[in-house]
Amino acid sequence: MDRLFRNISFRSSRLITEAYSTSFSIGVKCIDASIRDGIYGIYGFVRFADEIVDTFHQYDREELLLEFEEEYYRSLERGISMNPVINAFQLTVRKYQIPDDLVQSFMNSMKCDLYMSEFGEEEIRQYIYGSADVVGLMCLKVFVRGNNDDYERLKPFAMRLGSAFQKINFLRDIRHDTNNLHRVYFPVLKHRPLDEDSKKIILDDIHEDYQVALQGIKELPECARLGVYTAYLYYKSLTKQISRTRAEKLMEERIRISNAAKMFLLGQAYLYAKFY
Repeated sequence: MDRLFRNISFRSSRLITEAYSTSFSIGVKCIDASIRDGIYGIYGFVRFADEIVDTFHQYDREELLLEFEEEYYRSLERGISMNPVINAFQLTVRKYQIPDDLVQSFMNSMKCDLYMSEFGEEEIRQYIYGSADVVGLMCLKVFVRGNNDDYERLKPFAMRLGSAFQKINFLRDIRHDTNNLHRVYFPVLKHRPLDEDSKKIILDDIHEDYQVALQGIKELPECARLGVYTAYLYYKSLTKQISRTRAEKLMEERIRISNAAKMFLLGQAYLYAKFY
């Protein structure tokens, strides 16, 4: 493949990452430069798939998602796609030997968002696995540079971190998900509103995920540890802010972390990674 087109593909995914998530971008910039392209390649692909199901309501979302998926698999066969985002992702999949079952699980969760609005306990476990856990596992493949022994050892921790991030995203975005997308991601809210008691049940579950995930972060390769710990601190800070916010207020506004606070967290993460 032409080097220029390859570089353009990864630059496109980096631009998407920076445009859609300043917090994630900070984390990526804290990992070793040699593996950043792989993380950008993953984020660009999953971000666009998520945008299809969450945003493009004036179009045939099912058709768009199917075309997106079909182009990805064509690119795997050909070794190239003229869609730069898909091209960056398929190059990442090849380089780090990302298993296809992870990609399929992710796409299945995206398809669920096209027709499901409420989730039971087992359904939400499967959805979170596909929409968050597997993204963490894809990134883990990059962090360990495809080493399967390290991947298997760290896999449970990566899944718990992905789950925690997804659940707090659901709680942060609950107003939009409920009022605009008509989705209820927490089984505890199927037959009751979000109140202080139900919020505590949700947060207790998230804190359990954080506890387990932190053990795995400590064992990550040095090339990835600072970036992942930065993301961990960001989400822990967001969780703390949400826990202090009344349930009714969460249904009125989206909680955010200021850029100044993000930079402070970056400093904390740097000190941790340096002296751990």
